[in-house]
Amino acid sequence: MENSEKKFADSENCPVRNVLDRFGDKWSTLVLLVLDDTKVLRFNEIYKMIDTISQKMLAVTLKSLEADGLVLRTQYPEIPPRVEYTLSERGASLIPHIKSLVQWANANFEAITQSRAAYKN
Repeated sequence: MENSEKKFADSENCPVRNVLDRFGDKWSTLVLLVLDDTKVLRFNEIYKMIDTISQKMLAVTLKSLEADGLVLRTQYPEIPPRVEYTLSERGASLIPHIKSLVQWANANFEAITQSRAAYKN
């Protein structure tokens, strides 16, 4: 296998594929954008803002983002317990890139939709 083929074959050690697989799922980018917009949110606040996500999927998504160091989870010793989520410094550094992708998607959405419709025919 040539060098260029090898660099794309090993998904586990490929930084691009490895990282994009983690935050490029259906919900992670949206959660990151919501946290950027609002700064500090509790679980139920995020859940209400993204009304199409299940509680289980939100919990899984937040744990994944926390594991990657993109989101910080702060639990306060209160009764009832209070947990807040914020972007980490690493997560905040990703936001300009996500916003660029959002701008590109908005600018190209109509053309992509038309291409998809034409492709089906």
